[in-house]
Amino acid sequence: MTATTLFYIIIAIIIINFIIDKILDALNAKHFNDEVPQELQDVYDDTDYKKSQAYKKTNYKFGLLTSSFSIILTLVFLIFDGFEFVDNIARNYSENPIIIALIFFGIIMIGSDILSTPFSYYKTFVIEEKFGFNKTTKKTFILDKIKGWLMLAVVGGGLLALIIWFYQFSGDDFWLYAWALVTAFTIVMNMFYAKLIVPLFNKQTPLEEGELRNKISNYAKTVGFKLDKIFVIDGSKRSTKANAYFSGFGSEKRVTLYDTLINDLEDEEIVAVLAHEVGHYKKKHIIFNLFASVLLTGLTLYILSIFISNPLLSNALGVNIASFHIGLIAFGLLYAPISEVTSLIMNWFSRAFEYQADNYAKTTYKAEPLITSLKKLSKNSLSNLTPHKAYVFMHYSHPTLLERIKNLKL
Repeated sequence: MTATTLFYIIIAIIIINFIIDKILDALNAKHFNDEVPQELQDVYDDTDYKKSQAYKKTNYKFGLLTSSFSIILTLVFLIFDGFEFVDNIARNYSENPIIIALIFFGIIMIGSDILSTPFSYYKTFVIEEKFGFNKTTKKTFILDKIKGWLMLAVVGGGLLALIIWFYQFSGDDFWLYAWALVTAFTIVMNMFYAKLIVPLFNKQTPLEEGELRNKISNYAKTVGFKLDKIFVIDGSKRSTKANAYFSGFGSEKRVTLYDTLINDLEDEEIVAVLAHEVGHYKKKHIIFNLFASVLLTGLTLYILSIFISNPLLSNALGVNIASFHIGLIAFGLLYAPISEVTSLIMNWFSRAFEYQADNYAKTTYKAEPLITSLKKLSKNSLSNLTPHKAYVFMHYSHPTLLERIKNLKL
């Protein structure tokens, strides 16, 4: 195989992936005006339903614009040897492969972020604002960007530097060291994400003593679940949309409730949502996802180790000097179809786990408050009640609202 052939394969993968995504988006959009199923008739009144339809159509059109801009930019960058241009800039500052790679990715990431920021700004301050979701101030928006850049530089840059260093001293066996590094990082993040990362962006406070905390504690006791750490996060700082999640293991496990969730739901509904989250923990879904992530990372790194030394990868992107960082970009583009397949598999497991967690909440607490909470959360986020089955199969990590309600009523 020649570098030119590999280049055209990369172009084909990008275009085919784009076409498939746009077909799925269009199929989904055709179902926006489907009749709402009987089980979901009480989610929206006429005014809110019209608002949800407008929100879906606006996001569909905006997504079409942003994805088209992205693919055009990517293709132009590839066709006109953009990676070689950036690589040459990086090589003007150092001969050290690690420094070159850090400068290279720094330019790519910052350039990409600068180009995407106007779209992100419009999404936040025009679309989300128009439909009543946005609570983000311009100051918070800018600070989030700066914090994100710093985290990417420190954490992402540090991991990349170590992986290239592993490659320098161990050659194709680098994947074993890289796998160990990424595994350790993943475990640490799962354990301490709420302590290390969340405080950089949000304020967390222990749920105050009172009726809600007592109800949560009483439920936890009935299922033999020790839960001392219940926190409230200021999600309303950025959006009116609500959420709740579990994090950590052992003594570090905690549940975090968005303040918007507490405002939107009744106490019984919040306990039902928590029961669902406890179900994920009790059914060992968190452990499964962690192990699956580690195994998939190991598989990806192993496949990378087979091809990374081949100069064809760098040559395919128009770079004559074979290097790890260019090879990594080419590999990422070529690996996209495999990544799509693994994402499909993980989404299938995720949807199955949601049913299991719902069933756990139903049997250990009550089904009805979970049903009403799901309906309220769907209404408050203007969710699509009639998505296309193919779109759900490809993109949804959760079953549809209708499927979850039917399951809870069994």
